[in-house]
Amino acid sequence: MQSLTEIYDKHLVSVQLMRNYGQHNTLMCGLGLARGAYVVTMDDDLQNPPKEIPKMLDHIRLEGLDLVYGCPDNRSHAAWRNLGASVVWRFYRTVFRNPVTPTPFRIMRRQLARSVLFYELNFTYLDGLLAWCTSRIGSVTVEHHARSQGRSGYSVSKLLGLALNLYTNFSLIPLQAVSALGFATASTGFLVGLYYLVQFLISNIVVPGYASTIIAILLLGGAQLLALGVIGEYLGRLHLNVNRKPQYVIRQVTRSATLSSTGPDHA
Repeated sequence: MQSLTEIYDKHLVSVQLMRNYGQHNTLMCGLGLARGAYVVTMDDDLQNPPKEIPKMLDHIRLEGLDLVYGCPDNRSHAAWRNLGASVVWRFYRTVFRNPVTPTPFRIMRRQLARSVLFYELNFTYLDGLLAWCTSRIGSVTVEHHARSQGRSGYSVSKLLGLALNLYTNFSLIPLQAVSALGFATASTGFLVGLYYLVQFLISNIVVPGYASTIIAILLLGGAQLLALGVIGEYLGRLHLNVNRKPQYVIRQVTRSATLSSTGPDHA
Protein backbone atom coordinates (compact mmCIF):
# COMPACT_ATOMS: atom_id res chain seq x y z
CA MET A 1 0.00 0.00 0.00
CA GLN A 2 1.35 3.43 -0.93
CA SER A 3 2.16 5.90 1.81
CA LEU A 4 0.45 9.27 1.91
CA THR A 5 3.71 10.95 0.90
CA GLU A 6 4.01 8.79 -2.21
CA ILE A 7 0.40 9.52 -3.15
CA TYR A 8 0.90 13.27 -2.69
CA ASP A 9 4.09 13.30 -4.77
CA LYS A 10 2.43 11.30 -7.54
CA HIS A 11 -0.69 13.44 -7.73
CA LEU A 12 0.71 16.87 -6.96
CA VAL A 13 -1.08 19.80 -8.58
CA SER A 14 -0.03 23.35 -7.80
CA VAL A 15 -2.40 26.28 -8.44
CA GLN A 16 -1.28 29.90 -8.39
CA LEU A 17 -3.96 32.58 -8.22
CA MET A 18 -3.60 36.12 -9.49
CA ARG A 19 -3.79 37.50 -5.94
CA ASN A 20 -4.97 36.61 -2.45
CA TYR A 21 -8.74 36.14 -2.72
CA GLY A 22 -9.19 34.85 0.83
CA GLN A 23 -9.16 31.34 2.23
CA HIS A 24 -12.72 30.30 1.42
CA ASN A 25 -12.67 31.63 -2.16
CA THR A 26 -9.37 29.81 -2.70
CA LEU A 27 -10.87 26.59 -1.35
CA MET A 28 -13.69 26.89 -3.88
CA CYS A 29 -11.04 26.99 -6.59
CA GLY A 30 -9.43 23.85 -5.17
CA LEU A 31 -12.75 22.00 -4.97
CA GLY A 32 -13.38 22.79 -8.61
CA LEU A 33 -10.07 21.18 -9.59
CA ALA A 34 -10.15 18.18 -7.22
CA ARG A 35 -10.86 14.80 -8.84
CA GLY A 36 -10.53 12.26 -6.03
CA ALA A 37 -13.37 10.28 -4.47
CA TYR A 38 -12.66 12.16 -1.24
CA VAL A 39 -11.38 15.71 -0.87
CA VAL A 40 -9.35 16.90 2.13
CA THR A 41 -8.82 20.57 3.01
CA MET A 42 -6.30 21.72 5.60
CA ASP A 43 -4.14 24.71 6.46
CA ASP A 44 -0.53 24.70 5.33
CA ASP A 45 0.93 25.47 8.78
CA LEU A 46 0.82 21.75 9.76
CA GLN A 47 -0.90 22.49 13.08
CA ASN A 48 -3.14 19.61 11.99
CA PRO A 49 -0.70 16.84 11.00
CA PRO A 50 -1.40 14.95 7.75
CA LYS A 51 -1.12 11.63 9.63
CA GLU A 52 -4.64 12.28 10.96
CA ILE A 53 -6.15 12.06 7.46
CA PRO A 54 -6.56 8.22 7.50
CA LYS A 55 -8.54 8.52 10.76
CA MET A 56 -10.93 10.99 9.14
CA LEU A 57 -11.16 8.83 6.00
CA ASP A 58 -12.10 5.76 8.06
CA HIS A 59 -14.75 7.73 9.94
CA ILE A 60 -16.46 9.16 6.85
CA ARG A 61 -16.55 5.68 5.29
CA LEU A 62 -17.70 3.70 8.31
CA GLU A 63 -20.36 6.20 9.40
CA GLY A 64 -21.67 6.86 5.89
CA LEU A 65 -21.17 10.61 6.24
CA ASP A 66 -20.69 13.24 3.56
CA LEU A 67 -18.46 15.56 5.58
CA VAL A 68 -16.18 15.07 8.58
CA TYR A 69 -14.32 17.79 10.48
CA GLY A 70 -11.09 17.20 12.37
CA CYS A 71 -11.70 18.86 15.75
CA PRO A 72 -8.84 19.15 18.27
CA ASP A 73 -9.42 18.95 22.01
CA ASN A 74 -6.96 21.74 22.70
CA ARG A 75 -6.18 24.43 20.16
CA SER A 76 -2.70 25.90 20.06
CA HIS A 77 -3.91 29.38 19.12
CA ALA A 78 -3.73 32.73 20.85
CA ALA A 79 -6.60 33.53 23.22
CA TRP A 80 -7.99 36.27 20.94
CA ARG A 81 -8.00 33.86 17.99
CA ASN A 82 -9.89 31.21 19.96
CA LEU A 83 -12.39 33.85 21.11
CA GLY A 84 -13.01 35.09 17.57
CA ALA A 85 -13.36 31.54 16.25
CA SER A 86 -15.82 30.66 19.02
CA VAL A 87 -18.07 33.53 17.85
CA VAL A 88 -18.10 32.11 14.32
CA TRP A 89 -18.83 28.60 15.66
CA ARG A 90 -21.73 29.86 17.76
CA PHE A 91 -23.19 31.63 14.74
CA TYR A 92 -22.78 28.46 12.68
CA ARG A 93 -24.60 26.28 15.22
CA THR A 94 -27.39 28.84 15.53
CA VAL A 95 -27.96 29.24 11.80
CA PHE A 96 -27.66 25.58 10.77
CA ARG A 97 -28.76 23.95 14.03
CA ASN A 98 -25.81 21.61 13.86
CA PRO A 99 -23.71 20.81 16.96
CA VAL A 100 -20.55 20.10 14.95
CA THR A 101 -17.70 22.60 15.21
CA PRO A 102 -16.47 23.58 11.71
CA THR A 103 -12.70 23.69 11.22
CA PRO A 104 -10.39 24.17 8.22
CA PHE A 105 -9.42 20.47 8.54
CA ARG A 106 -12.16 18.66 6.58
CA ILE A 107 -12.75 15.60 4.48
CA MET A 108 -15.75 15.35 2.16
CA ARG A 109 -17.07 13.13 -0.55
CA ARG A 110 -16.51 14.24 -4.11
CA GLN A 111 -20.28 14.57 -4.68
CA LEU A 112 -20.49 17.12 -1.87
CA ALA A 113 -17.44 19.02 -3.12
CA ARG A 114 -19.07 19.30 -6.55
CA SER A 115 -22.44 20.29 -5.13
CA VAL A 116 -21.19 23.64 -3.77
CA LEU A 117 -19.66 24.81 -7.05
CA PHE A 118 -22.97 26.40 -8.05
CA TYR A 119 -21.96 29.33 -5.84
CA GLU A 120 -19.91 31.74 -7.95
CA LEU A 121 -20.29 34.91 -5.90
CA ASN A 122 -18.14 36.67 -3.33
CA PHE A 123 -18.32 36.65 0.48
CA THR A 124 -17.93 32.88 0.45
CA TYR A 125 -18.40 30.86 3.62
CA LEU A 126 -17.60 27.29 2.62
CA ASP A 127 -18.92 25.58 5.74
CA GLY A 128 -22.28 27.24 5.20
CA LEU A 129 -22.46 26.04 1.61
CA LEU A 130 -21.59 22.50 2.72
CA ALA A 131 -24.25 22.57 5.43
CA TRP A 132 -26.77 23.76 2.86
CA CYS A 133 -26.13 20.66 0.78
CA THR A 134 -26.02 17.93 3.43
CA SER A 135 -26.93 17.20 7.03
CA ARG A 136 -24.74 14.09 7.25
CA ILE A 137 -21.90 15.87 9.01
CA GLY A 138 -19.65 14.46 11.72
CA SER A 139 -16.35 15.08 13.48
CA VAL A 140 -13.38 13.23 14.93
CA THR A 141 -10.81 14.30 17.47
CA VAL A 142 -7.40 15.09 15.94
CA GLU A 143 -4.09 16.44 17.17
CA HIS A 144 -3.36 20.14 17.03
CA HIS A 145 0.22 21.36 17.29
CA ALA A 146 1.64 24.77 18.00
CA ARG A 147 2.63 26.80 14.95
CA SER A 148 6.34 26.23 14.30
CA GLN A 149 6.94 29.48 12.42
CA GLY A 150 5.20 32.51 11.02
CA ARG A 151 1.88 33.87 12.21
CA SER A 152 -1.75 33.37 11.33
CA GLY A 153 -3.22 35.49 8.55
CA TYR A 154 -6.54 35.68 10.40
CA SER A 155 -6.92 38.94 12.29
CA VAL A 156 -9.85 39.97 14.47
CA SER A 157 -11.34 41.94 11.58
CA LYS A 158 -11.10 38.93 9.22
CA LEU A 159 -12.80 36.68 11.78
CA LEU A 160 -15.57 39.23 12.19
CA GLY A 161 -15.88 39.43 8.41
CA LEU A 162 -16.21 35.65 8.29
CA ALA A 163 -18.98 35.81 10.86
CA LEU A 164 -20.73 38.49 8.78
CA ASN A 165 -20.44 36.30 5.67
CA LEU A 166 -22.10 33.51 7.60
CA TYR A 167 -24.98 35.56 8.96
CA THR A 168 -25.74 37.75 5.94
CA ASN A 169 -25.36 34.99 3.33
CA PHE A 170 -27.15 32.16 5.06
CA SER A 171 -29.59 33.68 7.51
CA LEU A 172 -32.28 36.33 7.91
CA ILE A 173 -31.57 36.55 11.64
CA PRO A 174 -30.08 40.09 11.45
CA LEU A 175 -33.15 41.39 9.63
CA GLN A 176 -35.42 39.55 12.03
CA ALA A 177 -33.49 41.02 14.96
CA VAL A 178 -33.94 44.52 13.53
CA SER A 179 -37.66 43.87 13.09
CA ALA A 180 -37.90 42.72 16.70
CA LEU A 181 -35.96 45.81 17.80
CA GLY A 182 -38.31 48.02 15.81
CA PHE A 183 -41.32 46.40 17.46
CA ALA A 184 -39.76 46.80 20.91
CA THR A 185 -38.87 50.42 20.18
CA ALA A 186 -42.37 51.21 18.94
CA SER A 187 -43.87 49.57 22.02
CA THR A 188 -41.54 51.50 24.32
CA GLY A 189 -42.31 54.74 22.52
CA PHE A 190 -46.04 54.10 22.88
CA LEU A 191 -45.71 53.46 26.62
CA VAL A 192 -43.47 56.48 27.14
CA GLY A 193 -45.86 58.64 25.14
CA LEU A 194 -48.78 57.37 27.21
CA TYR A 195 -46.86 58.17 30.41
CA TYR A 196 -46.13 61.74 29.36
CA LEU A 197 -49.69 62.22 28.19
CA VAL A 198 -50.89 61.32 31.67
CA GLN A 199 -48.25 63.64 33.21
CA PHE A 200 -49.44 66.43 30.93
CA LEU A 201 -53.07 65.92 31.90
CA ILE A 202 -52.24 66.12 35.60
CA SER A 203 -49.95 69.15 35.03
CA ASN A 204 -46.70 67.50 36.22
CA ILE A 205 -44.60 68.55 33.21
CA VAL A 206 -42.54 71.68 33.88
CA VAL A 207 -41.19 72.15 30.36
CA PRO A 208 -43.75 70.76 27.95
CA GLY A 209 -42.36 68.65 25.11
CA TYR A 210 -38.71 68.54 26.21
CA ALA A 211 -38.48 65.07 27.77
CA SER A 212 -40.71 63.39 25.22
CA THR A 213 -38.76 64.91 22.33
CA ILE A 214 -35.38 63.77 23.68
CA ILE A 215 -36.62 60.25 24.40
CA ALA A 216 -38.20 59.95 20.96
CA ILE A 217 -35.02 61.12 19.23
CA LEU A 218 -32.80 58.70 21.14
CA LEU A 219 -35.02 55.65 20.78
CA LEU A 220 -36.22 56.12 17.22
CA GLY A 221 -32.94 57.54 15.91
CA GLY A 222 -30.89 54.69 17.37
CA ALA A 223 -33.25 52.04 16.03
CA GLN A 224 -33.30 53.62 12.56
CA LEU A 225 -29.51 53.86 12.35
CA LEU A 226 -29.11 50.25 13.42
CA ALA A 227 -31.69 49.09 10.89
CA LEU A 228 -30.06 51.11 8.11
CA GLY A 229 -26.68 49.63 8.99
CA VAL A 230 -27.90 46.05 8.67
CA ILE A 231 -29.86 46.77 5.49
CA GLY A 232 -26.82 48.57 4.09
CA GLU A 233 -24.68 45.49 4.74
CA TYR A 234 -27.04 43.37 2.66
CA LEU A 235 -27.31 45.97 -0.11
CA GLY A 236 -23.53 46.43 -0.26
CA ARG A 237 -22.93 42.72 -0.73
CA LEU A 238 -25.71 42.56 -3.33
CA HIS A 239 -24.12 45.47 -5.19
CA LEU A 240 -20.69 43.81 -5.31
CA ASN A 241 -22.17 40.50 -6.41
CA VAL A 242 -24.21 42.16 -9.17
CA ASN A 243 -20.96 43.70 -10.41
CA ARG A 244 -19.69 40.11 -10.80
CA LYS A 245 -16.44 40.63 -8.93
CA PRO A 246 -14.57 37.35 -9.55
CA GLN A 247 -14.46 34.78 -6.80
CA TYR A 248 -10.94 33.87 -7.89
CA VAL A 249 -8.72 34.01 -10.98
CA ILE A 250 -6.19 31.26 -11.73
CA ARG A 251 -2.80 32.43 -12.92
CA GLN A 252 -1.20 29.03 -13.51
CA VAL A 253 -1.81 25.31 -12.85
CA THR A 254 1.28 23.11 -12.56
CA ARG A 255 0.99 19.33 -12.47
CA SER A 256 3.70 16.87 -11.53
CA ALA A 257 5.49 14.96 -14.31
CA THR A 258 4.02 11.64 -13.19
CA LEU A 259 0.51 13.04 -13.20
CA SER A 260 0.90 14.63 -16.61
CA SER A 261 2.06 11.36 -18.12
CA THR A 262 -0.88 9.38 -16.72
CA GLY A 263 -3.46 11.78 -18.07
CA PRO A 264 -6.06 13.91 -16.29
CA ASP A 265 -8.58 11.10 -15.77
CA HIS A 266 -6.31 9.43 -13.25
CA ALA A 267 -5.72 12.50 -11.07
